[in-house]
Amino acid sequence: MPFNDPTDDPEDAEHPPEERAAAAARSTWVSVGVNLLLTLTQIVVGLLSRSQGLVADGIHTLSDLVADFVVLFAGHHAKKEADADHPYGHQRFETAASLALGALLLAVGLGMLWSAVRKLEAPETVQPVHVVALYVAAAALVAKESLFRYMLAVAKRVKSSMLVANAWHARSDAASSLVVGVGIAGNLAGYPILDPIAALIVGFMVAKMGWSFGWDALHDLMDRGIDEAEVEAIRRTLVETPGVQCVHDIRTRKMGDMIVVDAHIEVDAALTVEAGHDIAVAARQRVLQRHRVLNLMTHVDPWQRPDLDHAAAAGPPASAA
Repeated sequence: MPFNDPTDDPEDAEHPPEERAAAAARSTWVSVGVNLLLTLTQIVVGLLSRSQGLVADGIHTLSDLVADFVVLFAGHHAKKEADADHPYGHQRFETAASLALGALLLAVGLGMLWSAVRKLEAPETVQPVHVVALYVAAAALVAKESLFRYMLAVAKRVKSSMLVANAWHARSDAASSLVVGVGIAGNLAGYPILDPIAALIVGFMVAKMGWSFGWDALHDLMDRGIDEAEVEAIRRTLVETPGVQCVHDIRTRKMGDMIVVDAHIEVDAALTVEAGHDIAVAARQRVLQRHRVLNLMTHVDPWQRPDLDHAAAAGPPASAA
């Protein structure tokens, strides 16, 4: 789930790329370990206990494992410095990774839906499951919810939308494990059809989340602007810069989790070009320090004092008779 957290406080400025990359790597490797253990346990126990829901949940967890490696790959490339081919840097590797995560989730969810529908078309083939499947589903629920809370805390601390997406992917796993647990409990209570129904619900949840992530990432790749609250925070920082009289035509676009901004600032028309340039440099530095802005391009416009405008409109003074 993408988020914006605008701030005017320099103490809340963006974390350096190196710190964000290190935090992303640490949290993702924790996720790799948890998801690897859960994938093996869920699929093996699901097959042995004849629980389609638990197998579906295991496949969902496997998609998380693949997603973790996509995040690691993107994080490695996103921290590269700008070069001749990528003058704005490589931050959009993160956006591309979010798009890949969305496509992966969508494909996995549709596959799970197809498998569950086929089972529901032949309910007589659904077998009673073993109680051990319920224990594994409960353990998976606790593990995934704990992983979600850990990863979301890290994502919010370093303000990474890619890590937020991966964290909510873990939360979707927790929700799916809850649904699977209910389905298994229903199967054990004498309603076998509830197990494939649980698998169907999990498939729908996964597909829906995949579509959401992919759609958001696609819009970001098409230079979607940031929300108005964050634009207003940047505008306020520019206006509060000494020498800036007015700000207009602010345009933004995302570059991974960072922002590229274009803005017109107005300075006193009586100033020299050098003085106007110095004001623009100061405004840029303030914005880079206080916001998650990768680059700010300023266009300096002349600003006329209101009293001078009135004097110009009145024309030259009348000559004495």
